Amino acid sequence: MSITNPRTFADRTQEFPEYVSRPAGTPTVLQGIRVIDFTHFIAGPLATTFLADMGADVIKIEAPARGDELRYYPPAVPGLPEQGAPFLWSNRSKRSIAIDLKVPVGIEIAKTLIAQADVVVENFSTGVMDRFGLSYESCHTLNPKLIYCSVSAYGREGPYADRLGFDPVVQAESGFVSMNGYPDRMGVRASSAVMDIGTAMMVSNAILGALFARERQGEGQFVEVGLFDTALVMTGWATMQYLVSGREPERNGNTSPDTCPSGVFEASDKPFYINCGNDNIFLRLVRQVIERADLANDETLRERNGRIARREFLFRELNEVFRLHPWAYWQERMRRAQIPCGEVRTVAEALHSAEARARRAVTHINHPTLGQVPHIASPIRYSRTPMVDPVPAPSIGQHTEEVLHDVLGWSDETIRASAAAGAFGQRA
Repeated sequence: MSITNPRTFADRTQEFPEYVSRPAGTPTVLQGIRVIDFTHFIAGPLATTFLADMGADVIKIEAPARGDELRYYPPAVPGLPEQGAPFLWSNRSKRSIAIDLKVPVGIEIAKTLIAQADVVVENFSTGVMDRFGLSYESCHTLNPKLIYCSVSAYGREGPYADRLGFDPVVQAESGFVSMNGYPDRMGVRASSAVMDIGTAMMVSNAILGALFARERQGEGQFVEVGLFDTALVMTGWATMQYLVSGREPERNGNTSPDTCPSGVFEASDKPFYINCGNDNIFLRLVRQVIERADLANDETLRERNGRIARREFLFRELNEVFRLHPWAYWQERMRRAQIPCGEVRTVAEALHSAEARARRAVTHINHPTLGQVPHIASPIRYSRTPMVDPVPAPSIGQHTEEVLHDVLGWSDETIRASAAAGAFGQRA
């Protein structure tokens, strides 16, 4: 059951500490790298956000009328009708330029930006960039050192190049859904867009690798990352287990098919998760935490496969003990015994947890309209080249004039002439 926090958006934002700026004058990982970002929805924009976190100048190309359709995914940020929470989450630290790619002058602006860029990222349907005259071949002619990353659903070539790809679809098609849930009912998808997020990480890694290769070898290249291909990787080692054994993965609910006891247990006040990944962890659990010498000395239970075979018995015995005391009691004992464990939390509980506070994982940052908005920190921590100070996601075309002035060196007169020719749509 979801619980709604009745406090206002501003109040919830202020519950978290202010973001602490990086040391003045420190360099960034991608200092001087410019990315022209033609992406929309999740996988592409989140990938370029990772690059922006590292210091790249990411220029997001948006359609003038509505921009990235993810802007309208709920809930809307109060006071920002063109920004929903998903967009705010996945588009920080970018500059937005609104260009109509359906008119020649808009295409010319895009080409001029690409000619001066290091990276282009796009995740349109197959053929769209070609129709704009912005295929890899065309862009390579403009800029031979360009790294051009295409994020596709099922590949840019072959019999399925025309198919659209969305996270829940590839969760289903990759076998991921079949692995999750309980054995007595149909498999379930992950609520989080795990395939889009996984693809975003693949895309940013692929681009970083291509930048490194260009640094060493002096040449750019075409890079492609497929959503379906990533989804197969995201099923984990289940793919190789099937290829080795010929057995399909089974749904195991919150237990693990490979380790035991691993799953959700009940203290007297709340549920928690234990992961006994090897025999030694199990022995520490039964000897030091629950002090059950009979379980520690049982020859069958001392080995992984024996515990898996007697999972129901073992879970019953453990839960009888765990229900005698609250989670705080067990947490302290398991921490001393080095047992991997944690309480089962809601999203709100995780954001407000002591662990999140200790890592400064959630802060608030300045916003030009709202004053402050919340910020979820990057998990990457560099000692010498820290991540950039985050800037909230932009409004549609917020930086159009700034980019044309600063990047292309255009005069006000040239910008006005382009606007008259329809380059920026009716919003201009």
